[in-house]
Amino acid sequence: MRKPELLAPAGNLEKLQMAVRYGADAVYLGGKSFGLRAFADNFEIAEMKEGIQFAHERGVRVYVTVNIFPHNADLNALPSYLETLRKIGADALLVSDPGVIKIAQETVPDLPLHLSTQANNVNWASAQFWAEHGVKRIVLARELSLPEIKEIRVHTTVELEVFVHGAMCIAYSGRCLLSNYLAGRDANRGECAHPCRWRYALVEEKRPGQFYPVIEDERGTYIFNSRDLCLLPYLPELIKAGVDSFKIEGRMKSVHYVATVVRAYRQAIDACWPDPDQFQLNPAWMAELDKVSHRDYTTGFLFGKPTAQDQIYGNSSYRRTYDFIGLVREYNPVTRLAVVEQRGHFARGEEIEVVGPRTALFTQLLTELYDLDGQAIEAAPHPQQLVQIRVDQPVEAFDLLRRPRVMGEKGDGAGAD
Repeated sequence: MRKPELLAPAGNLEKLQMAVRYGADAVYLGGKSFGLRAFADNFEIAEMKEGIQFAHERGVRVYVTVNIFPHNADLNALPSYLETLRKIGADALLVSDPGVIKIAQETVPDLPLHLSTQANNVNWASAQFWAEHGVKRIVLARELSLPEIKEIRVHTTVELEVFVHGAMCIAYSGRCLLSNYLAGRDANRGECAHPCRWRYALVEEKRPGQFYPVIEDERGTYIFNSRDLCLLPYLPELIKAGVDSFKIEGRMKSVHYVATVVRAYRQAIDACWPDPDQFQLNPAWMAELDKVSHRDYTTGFLFGKPTAQDQIYGNSSYRRTYDFIGLVREYNPVTRLAVVEQRGHFARGEEIEVVGPRTALFTQLLTELYDLDGQAIEAAPHPQQLVQIRVDQPVEAFDLLRRPRVMGEKGDGAGAD
């Protein structure tokens, strides 16, 4: 066995940099085409080159998604795009379509191929097939149990990657037709409208316009709405099963989400790796995962088929108990003043939390706020406004500032964090 890789999402350049700073061994990202997250910020080639350089300087690998199911017209620009990815230093391509694999092996034969979860690999025979056809790593389908993962490992030496955290899709291995049918946006080409999160009720054929809730709730029901995956407590079992890479979902998620989740899994993996049998779950890790925007957690398929308890029938909202309000840019140890970039309104008198890659979590009462000229101010109301705050403990650049959320505040939806 080797120590598993921690693989983090990078929806844009800032998120890539934060994932690297907070402990990722590798990141995955998409360009402006050929990926399955068309509505993430994604990367222009120049940004991707900058991100790859940033990651490589810190010993972190970068994998680029080329995992759409392409139509004929999509193939015309593919060879030159792949050659560009090789030129700027991508470490691997994340692919799902046999045609893309064929073109990649002809065009950039030295660039490793990782088989996407979209390819729906659920058995060892398929794993052997893809390994024999030049695939270096397989991202296993989310629908596998722990015994099935172990059995695949016994039958192949190909690298195995497993999702350990993030949103779950109603469709098998994420290959959904609902968005295309209901909204005209093809999920298999990166344009999912997430209709599985919409509210539904039952309509009887001869009673048009009469809506009947599927459960006894006048609001209707979210019948496709899965809980979010969280396997942090079960890392020892996955390590002993021979998993090579632990993958976090979330290229559409926020900087706060990426940094916080990566930090928790980094600490857990490092604690677990020396002796998985002696692993003890630190409640602080789970507390951190509860502070990002998420649905209630589930173990997915790891210990058997999900039941009704793994679905959320009453609503499609996310739990969000903390607001991300700032990012440390500089710290002066003499004055104990930190320059903070505002990411959410905060004011003097509020109690906040500070945490970072090397900064242990601590709480701070905001007693002193200043502008950059040193003039006292009461609040930081403007997006990305630079202010100074006095802190009781040393902080570092890129530490996070967050504040407990007041119940009933606006912005509890999925896009907020």
